[in-house]
Amino acid sequence: MARYTEAVCRLCRREGMKLYLKGDRCYTDKCAINKRNMAPGQHGTSRKKLSNYGIQLREKQKAKRHYGVLETQFRKYYEMADHQKGITGENLLRILETRLDNVVFRLGFAASRAQARQLVVHGHFTVNGKKVDIPSYLVSVGDEIKASERSKGLPKFKAQVEEAKGNAPEWLSADLENLQGKVVSMPNREDIDLPISENLIVELYSR
Repeated sequence: MARYTEAVCRLCRREGMKLYLKGDRCYTDKCAINKRNMAPGQHGTSRKKLSNYGIQLREKQKAKRHYGVLETQFRKYYEMADHQKGITGENLLRILETRLDNVVFRLGFAASRAQARQLVVHGHFTVNGKKVDIPSYLVSVGDEIKASERSKGLPKFKAQVEEAKGNAPEWLSADLENLQGKVVSMPNREDIDLPISENLIVELYSR
């Protein structure tokens, strides 16, 4: 399972905005954007004007980094979205939102998507009563996500959930006390609060 293993704060600096990849740290003065709001590297202080291609590329990179997805998998999601009915860009965001690691994050069981990914990989959650340890697993309407009984008794797991203090969107129903949630509906575009212009991603892949 491929994943990004370098310093994630560099990603925020490269995009010139907070991607909220480190949970609560992103809301403090320790955030890299607050301390060094420039692109990483020796030429980071000189931001050149981007071409149309450059703007489209940056938008794709931003989306990938928000969801913690690498290029090969992201392109597969785009191809899935392109074959579905409806608007391709919105389909793409909907697919990304329904990844299990993102759903765990959205339900408020983790402070960041990276932390949610780790919890899923370690087998802390079940979907419809069966353990699922694949972060890219795509949930469907009616799916029930629960913390395993073993996990509920782990102090470290409890501490992580309490730290998250999540507020689930309308397409999810969350029960933080019992550490369980349900997919009520598929997310609409207005349910996705990330600053992503998905039409630019579609234009990039349509070249």
